[in-house]
Amino acid sequence: MKQKYSHNTSNTKIALGSRNFIENRAITLAHYIIDSKDTVRGAAKKFGISKSTVHKDVSERLMKINPSLAKEVRVVLEENKAERHIRGGMATKLKYSHLKK
Repeated sequence: MKQKYSHNTSNTKIALGSRNFIENRAITLAHYIIDSKDTVRGAAKKFGISKSTVHKDVSERLMKINPSLAKEVRVVLEENKAERHIRGGMATKLKYSHLKK
């Protein structure tokens, strides 16, 4: 049986397809962040999208799609946020370590 669409069929199909794509992307990003404990920046680089898109997907969109998964991601992101000053210090130390020799 054919699916019924409102007025402009081609635009409606695209809109429905893009919504599914965005929802799937948000879920995929969430699973990646949970499994790898990666940061928003790391996930953005891995998937070739902007940090803003990753953040919006896992914080806003995911809450509407799958609230329990969103809470799991939030735990990882909060942990990353708490540790960021340590990562920054380590990066600076590594950057200037060659000068001590």
